[in-house]
Amino acid sequence: MPFSDFAGNSETVHRMREMLARERFPHGVIISGVQGSGKYTLALMLARAMNCLEKPLADDGLPDFCGRCSNCVRIAQSEDLDARFAEAVEARENLRDTDKKETRLFIQTHPDVLVIPPDPPQMMIKVDQVRHVIETIYYRPAEARERVYIFSSSAFMKEAANSLLKVLEEPPEFASIFLLTENAGELLPTIRSRCMTFNLGAMAAGEMEERLTRLRPDWKPRQRALVARLSEGAIGRALSFDLERYVGARSNALIMLKSALGGGDHSELFKMTETYRSGAEGREKISALLRTLYSLLEDLMVLQSGAEQLVRNTDILGELKKLAESSDFEWVQRAAEGLGEVERGMRRNLLRSLSLDAFATALERAS
Repeated sequence: MPFSDFAGNSETVHRMREMLARERFPHGVIISGVQGSGKYTLALMLARAMNCLEKPLADDGLPDFCGRCSNCVRIAQSEDLDARFAEAVEARENLRDTDKKETRLFIQTHPDVLVIPPDPPQMMIKVDQVRHVIETIYYRPAEARERVYIFSSSAFMKEAANSLLKVLEEPPEFASIFLLTENAGELLPTIRSRCMTFNLGAMAAGEMEERLTRLRPDWKPRQRALVARLSEGAIGRALSFDLERYVGARSNALIMLKSALGGGDHSELFKMTETYRSGAEGREKISALLRTLYSLLEDLMVLQSGAEQLVRNTDILGELKKLAESSDFEWVQRAAEGLGEVERGMRRNLLRSLSLDAFATALERAS
């Protein structure tokens, strides 16, 4: 996949490629953007462009990568971050207990390109991971022109962040460090000051729909419009969006809201909430329900504000308008506060079905 296939943020990508062309690419780079905006994809693209053996130029005269040479192929093997992460976790689990405690997670499919993911169970970048970077970064690359280090998260432990600061102060000329984050403010100011930050903005809904028309032809136009708005401009999130699961959770969410606003017989509500059982599967199911409820409440609020164009659940606009007419800002606020209580109840392991029943009936009494 060449740079021309990267979804959105063409100006940002163009600037980075211009720096590559002038051999003025910074040694420390922060790429920020929401989950699914393409931060990791872009970092790997740049790693390939830096180290491509064929060094092709795109139609605009700027550096690209061939995708065929040994460097491009091996770097691309890290594209599926979730799969490589699972493999690294499994490999560590198979070690002896004494070795397991001293082993940190890394993903490396090319000797000169290292991906550093957050280390479980805390899911943070640990000092031993940064120390490994420091130990290897000053050696000249074995098979590439540039050593590339990609930190896939900005969740650094304090000592790890301080250690990283040291290498950012005096990086070798043949190495680049990428820091990927949803919020650059999570990084130390001293780290940000030693890096160049590139922000990946949200893709417009119309452009997203055009992309999905090509990439997901199995979806109907209304479904593509829905996913384009729910994914908040992140193409990666859109492509991995579980539409069937979302629609199922939304059906249950609508039952709850209609029950709370309509009053009367709650048999359908109780029948639905009874399906939210304990266990990991039940936890994921109720988390999806709560996210969907928040989404619907936001849509009700924008409708009550007269901003219909901001509605995300466009395929059920008629139902949402009826709910908006039956409620007001105060009711939506109480509903959001009630969802917060349900989330806190989940952390205290309260019975999920009863928590959901209490949420809906409390709103009815207050309406």
